Amino acid sequence: MTAPSLPMLMLEPLVRAALLEDLGRAGDITTDAVVPKQARAETALVARQPGVVAGLDLAALAFRLVESAIEIRIERSDGTRLQPGDRIATVEGPARGVLTAERVALNFLGHLSGVATATATLVEAVTGHKARICCTRKTMPGLRAVQKYAVRVGGGVNHRLGLDDAVLIKDNHVVAAGGVKPAVLAARNAIGHLVKIEVEVDTLQQLEEALAAGVDAVLLDNMDPPTLAEAVRMIDGRAVSEASGRITPATAPAIAASGVDLISAGWLTHSASVLDIGLDWRQ
Repeated sequence: MTAPSLPMLMLEPLVRAALLEDLGRAGDITTDAVVPKQARAETALVARQPGVVAGLDLAALAFRLVESAIEIRIERSDGTRLQPGDRIATVEGPARGVLTAERVALNFLGHLSGVATATATLVEAVTGHKARICCTRKTMPGLRAVQKYAVRVGGGVNHRLGLDDAVLIKDNHVVAAGGVKPAVLAARNAIGHLVKIEVEVDTLQQLEEALAAGVDAVLLDNMDPPTLAEAVRMIDGRAVSEASGRITPATAPAIAASGVDLISAGWLTHSASVLDIGLDWRQ
């Protein structure tokens, strides 16, 4: 599978902001004091645990924004499965620039590789079923685009990117609108013809109401596998079915076996563990 990509125009503001946060008011005072200006570095980004790499464009950009003379040679591109000791890329150039950019580069690379690895773990858990693994809007502020990119790298698919590209009527919307039907009707009257409507339901009765209202998708929240299977039978292809709640590699297979189309997990982007990747210095 070819890894997805993001325009560099989207990435540069994120990396610049991270570097500015790190450099503060006086720059890298440690490196500037300790490392001779003419010193050069030969280093490598190396995996220290198994996983899926993601975020190399951001890591490379961090080095190049600090020092344009730094050369990065990618050996294992985004989406590649890693084993401990695998060399992901080599980084060569002025030592000061390499050391100054190191932490920002590794922060992006480790975090996004962790998201991709967590996604790949869930994707593998539901192998043999039609269900696709999906992320949510539970992302870190400012990092949504790249976190959702990492989900795609790991083999998952994206939910809506924000509040403006799809209607998702959740339980509090239903209460505020006075029920599922009035909420759906109000949404349909307010949106354009290309915008889809999804409703979150907690019970099969709510599901009946949502289907009668003609929604495009239903979010089946915190239902056990037998209830999910009954929900899929009721839907009978009339809407996209999405399961959420208590999704782990252990629970995902039974949830997928219910026949749902999607399984969404917020922890992929808000709680995935960082993948341990280091910058090894060649003596």
